[in-house]
Amino acid sequence: MNAVEIEQAITDLADRPFDALNFPYSFLEAFGNKETTIKRLRAGTSNKSDLGGVLQTNNIHIAAADPGTVTETLAALKASPATAKAKAKFILTTDGEDFEAEDLTSGETVACAFKDFPDHFGFFLPLAGISTVRQISENAFDIRATSRLNRLYVELLKDNPDWGRAERRHDMNHFMARLIFCFFAEDTDIFVGRGKFTETIARMSAKDSSNTHQVVSTLFLAMNTKAGADRTAANIPRWADDFPYVNGGLFSGSMDVPTFSKIARSYLLHVGGLDWTKINPDIFGSMIQAVAEDEERGELGMHYTSVPNILKVLNPLFLDDLRARLDEASDNPRTLLNLRKRMSKIRVFDPACGSGNFLVIAYKEMRAIEAEINRRRGEPDHASEIPLTNLRGIELRDFPAEIARLALVIAEYQCDVLYRGQKLALAEFLPLRSENWITCGNALRLDWLSICPPSGTGVKIQADDLFGTPLDQAEIDFENEGGETYICGNPPYKGSNWRTTEQTEDLGAIASHKAQDWRALDYVAAWVIKAAQYGDRCRCATAFVTTNSICQGLQASILWPIVFGHGQSIAFAHTSFKWSNLASHNAGVIVIVVGITSDAAGKRRLFETDENGETRVREVSQINAYLLNASNVFVKGRKVPIGFDAEITDGSGALDGGNLILDKLSCEQVSASGSEDTARFVRPYLGSSEFIRGTQRWCLWIRDEELNKALEHPEIAKRVEAVRSYRRNAGTRARTAANRAHKFAWINKREGRQIIVPTVFSERREFITAGYLSDEYIINNAASIVQNASLYVLAIMSSTLHMSWVRAVAGKLKSDLRYTSATCYNTFPLPPLTEKNKADLTRCAEDILIAREHHFPATIADLYDPDSMPSELRAAHKHNDEVLERIYIGRRFKNDTERLEKLFDLYTKMTAADLPAEAKKRKAGANA
Repeated sequence: MNAVEIEQAITDLADRPFDALNFPYSFLEAFGNKETTIKRLRAGTSNKSDLGGVLQTNNIHIAAADPGTVTETLAALKASPATAKAKAKFILTTDGEDFEAEDLTSGETVACAFKDFPDHFGFFLPLAGISTVRQISENAFDIRATSRLNRLYVELLKDNPDWGRAERRHDMNHFMARLIFCFFAEDTDIFVGRGKFTETIARMSAKDSSNTHQVVSTLFLAMNTKAGADRTAANIPRWADDFPYVNGGLFSGSMDVPTFSKIARSYLLHVGGLDWTKINPDIFGSMIQAVAEDEERGELGMHYTSVPNILKVLNPLFLDDLRARLDEASDNPRTLLNLRKRMSKIRVFDPACGSGNFLVIAYKEMRAIEAEINRRRGEPDHASEIPLTNLRGIELRDFPAEIARLALVIAEYQCDVLYRGQKLALAEFLPLRSENWITCGNALRLDWLSICPPSGTGVKIQADDLFGTPLDQAEIDFENEGGETYICGNPPYKGSNWRTTEQTEDLGAIASHKAQDWRALDYVAAWVIKAAQYGDRCRCATAFVTTNSICQGLQASILWPIVFGHGQSIAFAHTSFKWSNLASHNAGVIVIVVGITSDAAGKRRLFETDENGETRVREVSQINAYLLNASNVFVKGRKVPIGFDAEITDGSGALDGGNLILDKLSCEQVSASGSEDTARFVRPYLGSSEFIRGTQRWCLWIRDEELNKALEHPEIAKRVEAVRSYRRNAGTRARTAANRAHKFAWINKREGRQIIVPTVFSERREFITAGYLSDEYIINNAASIVQNASLYVLAIMSSTLHMSWVRAVAGKLKSDLRYTSATCYNTFPLPPLTEKNKADLTRCAEDILIAREHHFPATIADLYDPDSMPSELRAAHKHNDEVLERIYIGRRFKNDTERLEKLFDLYTKMTAADLPAEAKKRKAGANA
């Protein structure tokens, strides 16, 4: 169950008559416990309570209290030996009037009336296995409002199916946005009289709902009609005449309203009954946008971006600088005035704005700085000089685009109330202004310069969403002369395996003429390139949340030369961190924040988040495409190693139609054929999968000089002939090998020990799971082979240092790492190794192999699961890391960043000879 479903379930529970006997079970059901779990608890087989309640191991101890004894019962639950023994995380008790609970881990408590406990549903979300962030727990209203609006939306579509069709979906979204505004306005005195909108509908519409749509339509008409003669002409009835003129495009156009069933009318009144003063436009919009998206409704209320994560983008992009200027200004009136004027000209542009949360947070943070300026200048009532028209966005989908505009309007009003008082806020709020700078469209196909033009130019594009088309804003843009533009947001990521055809075409339209390998780029790269192009014409700085893959491997070498070619450089970056919300398909995606600028002189900052979630910042001289304080060099594949002294190749390829490869049964069939021993023609056969998972296969391996002997065995002869037939009818490469059907089509096999290297492995792996094999084994082309390898090479390949390099430079297959010989092995920089170094590393490799053997028959997959890796194996790797890293810098590296910065520095020096002669000559001339 998701958080919205849980909230609805416990709300329904609170609305029912209290049943002391069944409440604990109903409560657990509301948090997703299955029927079989509840049955076991009822039967007592899994109920560990010693107080006559319900105790679920590792979860919660619940007991109904006698009337008036809730506090005492909670104390008894806490003191209960059974609570401690069962490691309960929560205790809860209620008598149907009062309700108390405690989180035994954090010590936080809830004490409220029984009917109000759904307001605290976020407190209990861990019971459903949801490791929620505090922001969700503290913003229960947003989930409750989203849940109610969704039920209303779905119910209206049942009775008005035509409103769900593509041609009317805009009308439905328009209608919902109007309702949200009215609910907010009636609870914040924008409409005089708390609850006025909802109460009017309840009073004027029939209980059978027959005229509810007419009442709502009349109210909308009143809000679209100026007072006086216009209302008389429009025949606005007296009961609707008290509602103010709102317009601003919000209530213009059609007054058509969907019809209501009795259930839909009930839902409408229920939504209106919520306290809309608690709305948080910075999170609410992201949640509610799923209401209108059929494919996302299953995770309703789960789509939000936390404020701290948004500030990881906005703070270093421009807010930190504004706050620093505020500190420098102190109480100097003129300096403060100049800062306020500067802020009035700042434009924030999100070209993938969704429901506007980046824009809302930017606006609220700027208003907080402006309010402090006004306070220091002794002008607390001064009207804001930050216009909403300076907050601009593009959104592909209709409903989020409308919600973004609405969220900004609500945020503006809330800021006015907070900083100037409700009286002034109300006096200046209505009617809404008709300027609208949230454009609905495909950001990758629109001209950003038309939507957010260079200062002093007119507007070329007009939006077509709910609030009407924007005016010609030449005057506003002229006032922005000399102002700053900041591009920000969280564009869709979509790797090459997940893009739609249309999205691939979008990316191609921007990148295909820039790079041959553009298809390897994630979709988000298109926004980065377009922002860099925008910087050619308009002085700006940009920061996006993106997948970390655009700063790794092949993508880094494709994307960043394009960006740097537009005169941009990386001004700041947050290195990889987990960007998670409660939606299952986006839980824990690893992202980065990258800020780019055309300002070559500004300071550069690297923000690094450790495994405990703590972030530290370093000022560095430069940031390269791999987000390191290192030279701007791109790692490209090589044919020969720059560091290792052993060659790596692909494995051998059978191209045999499966006839040379043997499973256990076919191996037995081969062995049973003929009178001679066939063991010499059968070899163990491995690829990445077999090596990691421990599965067994074999293959026929027949030398030319032994062919006649091998063909004496009927089963072998049959298989060789089958290979010949298969190759004759396959492609060109296969046909050329048809006359040697007893052998693999291509053979990469040498005498001596060999290291098998899986070419694809899980990104969860902490180490590359290479293996050291005798030359008896045949390794297929689903793995790589380090030929005739010394054991110390295995130690280096098994190190954290090498894995750090691979994570930075390797490509990916979906979410798995792809180990390529040319890019991962051949480019790895090694300092010169002494014989003692090699001997020390050889011993380390032996220790690793011995630690593996201790756990036979555990597979490599078992041994290298990060959650269950044996302690002695981990210790062997740790010692290996220490020995190797001391060779590089005389001590252990502090973290991956330090590892990579050293490796890139070494790589740059080791590949300096690869520079074209002309480039080296130019460099020498420049230094002369």
